Amino acid sequence: MSERGSNAWPARFAKPEHTVIVGTGIAGATAALTLRTEGYQGRITLVGAEAEVPYRRPPLSKEVLRGTVKGERIRLKPDTYWSEHAIELRTGTTVAAVDTGAASVTLADGEVLGYRNLVLATGSSPRELPEAVGVPGVHYLRSLRSATTLAAALAGRGPVTVIGGGLVGLEIAASARALGCAVSVLEAADRPMSRVLPAWLADPLSALHWDRGVEIHTGVTVARIEHHPRRGGCTVSASNGRAWSAATVVAAVGTVPDTGLAQAAGLLVADGIVVDEYGRTSASGVFAAGDAANLPDMLHGGRRRGEHWNEAMEQGAAVATTIAGVLTPYPRLPWSWSDQHGVTIQVCGRPDLATEHEVHGDPEARDASVVFRRLGRVVGVVAMSRPAEFRALRQLALAAEGGR
Repeated sequence: MSERGSNAWPARFAKPEHTVIVGTGIAGATAALTLRTEGYQGRITLVGAEAEVPYRRPPLSKEVLRGTVKGERIRLKPDTYWSEHAIELRTGTTVAAVDTGAASVTLADGEVLGYRNLVLATGSSPRELPEAVGVPGVHYLRSLRSATTLAAALAGRGPVTVIGGGLVGLEIAASARALGCAVSVLEAADRPMSRVLPAWLADPLSALHWDRGVEIHTGVTVARIEHHPRRGGCTVSASNGRAWSAATVVAAVGTVPDTGLAQAAGLLVADGIVVDEYGRTSASGVFAAGDAANLPDMLHGGRRRGEHWNEAMEQGAAVATTIAGVLTPYPRLPWSWSDQHGVTIQVCGRPDLATEHEVHGDPEARDASVVFRRLGRVVGVVAMSRPAEFRALRQLALAAEGGR
């Protein structure tokens, strides 16, 4: 689908300048939508390589895999919304190059778009598992197309091996188990979700998976993956000699930022496109938001890169507000959520920095909220099955950090 709103440009919109947004994920789409809600009257072109109109990605590992929602039900907006709001939506369109000196973007078909402001919301790609390179039958989950392909594989109800015990890997495992598949999760660390939760909170969630029939194996180093064309499926072997046979193998070992365009354009890149607290890159008029952006950690020092839907959405909105004329820093507290076997896990801030914590409820029953503090200051919040309480505690954390 491709919409070129210039053929039906509403008279109420003037076109004194042009903002080009590369990437139709949540960061790019939110930037476009926010520009309009903030009263921006310039031309907006939203360009994305995926053929689909902007859609919500969180359901990919859950409802889409389980077949409880179809692709059209996860669209961010109705198809006509974009042109009605004078946003030129170019789906299925690849950007070939960015020229920051000429302030222009060249599309794969040779068309050149000049810009006053450019937003690079190019997102990230699944980190490729070295042992899976060239092996048929290994799935990665990132797009609606890949989710649809994986859902078809899971529909066979064969055994599944998920490599990676992070939030996405465990969501895939829970969805596969809900479909009746036998599921094994292989995690290299000593526990799943080690980057997100302390052991005493991760353990009850591991127990939840075991209770629902998902086997979680930690400390596993994958040595090789073999495809069996005659009998179908694959064998995943660990360095200690143990092996798992599966009809479907899913690699969920993190993501890498898509920075090729930025790097070719001469922008500063280091584990993402380097930006300041307002999303500004090293080139004038060029911004970055979402998974591809590497931003300063204004609370704790250093730099960080967000990899979650909520943070990408907030970054897109902040960049758009800055472009519209109100200098707006990125939100300072990252936050994310996950749904596993019907239990909602929400995380805000940096629990790993805490020196003390306060527990409400029972973590063993997966019904609790935890406030993490460092020297008396709230640095993080975790909630299980308590979304309303999480919203209130997140505001407490924001207030403690002087955030929004």
